[in-house]
Amino acid sequence: MKPTKKILIISYYWPPAGGPGVQRWLKFVKYLPDFNIEPHVYIPENPTYPLIDEKLLGEVSDKAVIIKQPIFEPYGLASFFSKNKTKKISSGIIPNQKKQSFVEKAMLWIRGNVFIPDARVFWVKPSVKFLKKYLQENQIDTIITTGPPHSLHLIGLQLKKELNITWLADFRDPWTTIGYHKQLKLSSWAAKKHKALEKEVMTTCDQLLVTSPTTKTEFQAITSKPIEVITNGYDVEKVIKKPLDEKFTLAHIGSFLSARNPRILWKALKELTKENPEFKKQFQLKLIGAVSAEVLQAIKEFKLGKYVNHLGYLPHDEAIIEQRSSQVLLLIEIDSEETKCIIPGKLFEYMVSERPIIAIGPENADFSQIIKETNTGTFFKYDELEALKAQILICFEQFQQNNLKVYPVGLQQYSRKSLTEKLAKLLITNH
Repeated sequence: MKPTKKILIISYYWPPAGGPGVQRWLKFVKYLPDFNIEPHVYIPENPTYPLIDEKLLGEVSDKAVIIKQPIFEPYGLASFFSKNKTKKISSGIIPNQKKQSFVEKAMLWIRGNVFIPDARVFWVKPSVKFLKKYLQENQIDTIITTGPPHSLHLIGLQLKKELNITWLADFRDPWTTIGYHKQLKLSSWAAKKHKALEKEVMTTCDQLLVTSPTTKTEFQAITSKPIEVITNGYDVEKVIKKPLDEKFTLAHIGSFLSARNPRILWKALKELTKENPEFKKQFQLKLIGAVSAEVLQAIKEFKLGKYVNHLGYLPHDEAIIEQRSSQVLLLIEIDSEETKCIIPGKLFEYMVSERPIIAIGPENADFSQIIKETNTGTFFKYDELEALKAQILICFEQFQQNNLKVYPVGLQQYSRKSLTEKLAKLLITNH
């Protein structure tokens, strides 16, 4: 059957990139052909990915047309000074302000004030030139740009101005209100420039896609263009079954950033190890992924070091196996107004792992609603120490009775295939 529509997706993150940024469009591209849409994916030929997961290459749909063009990234020059610091900053791990070295401060200033909106901005011009020809030759009239990096939206902006096309701008994260934006040491000129570009993108595109209801509300104050919430989701994965951990493991999967350092959790765990000899004997804190120095320092400070099993970064499939064999899954979000809109991608994988979630985040966080509606765990604000302790204890008692499990409801709406169907309908109606 011939596809009814061809679309072009412009993305920076693509396998072998690891981490959460790659999953969303990898999965949309996997399922779009099921809805008669042929995806063409435009990506950089020589990108600087902070995380690599070669196994994800096996998940790229053979029905997708992949196009690559070279990119110049100043991160290459920056890593001349410090490869490790460059890698961390490019992956969003920004050191605590008080502990930043001169090099880190300088790199953040340059990142925020010289490269606007970000260090991939040098890819815009050559991409527009190449894609103008490509879109016309392949008779493609619909493009999607996905950010961050938000400079990819500038490619869409330029193509929209020069060609008669439909353009959807997908924001996996907000632009000027994302948590780390304030840490970029922006001059007032740079801050205005970011805001102006953000507004131009949002008022010029035909349709916006966002991942949470809070972001939708925030963007509605900037533009009158239609905004659709399509969250991230879970894929049906064949996972090697591993028995549940023998210890009472509380597992955190993914980057554990400095600002996400949940002192309330460390305090609760410290008190439980003191008050409950059985808990002390059975408890283990399992960490998978990059963990910032500040988080490790806090764990040490609360005398929890001996309970830690830090497995480091694991390929996605191995991380899923570890996740599903854990007793309890931890979901931590920064306690701030800006992070209410963040629905971590891993939430959806957590939800289908059949393990209870203990989540900590800001009041009225969008993800707290999803956890409640799907009956997949419990959510706590940063001032609910006693309630958090009580819930950990309930889980521990159920673990002792070999009875620790969850009974989720309504998960199907978050499957990657259902979400792609929603996207496909939008693409057809926007045609």
